[in-house]
Amino acid sequence: MPKMKTKSGAKKRFTVSASGRIKRAQAFKRHILTKKDTKTKRQLRGTTEVHAADKAMVRSMMPYA
Repeated sequence: MPKMKTKSGAKKRFTVSASGRIKRAQAFKRHILTKKDTKTKRQLRGTTEVHAADKAMVRSMMPYA
């Protein structure tokens, strides 16, 4: 059976921790930032965990992670 391919987009967007948690970057932080509040921009920093409903889909896109 051939090897399964990892989706390139998923590889760039998600990281899997040693404990198995899948982390992702926050959205809404690329452009049109002048009209956003400082508090909003600060809260969008860093990473967050992928929602439980989406974990299976992300795992299937990255079979070896």
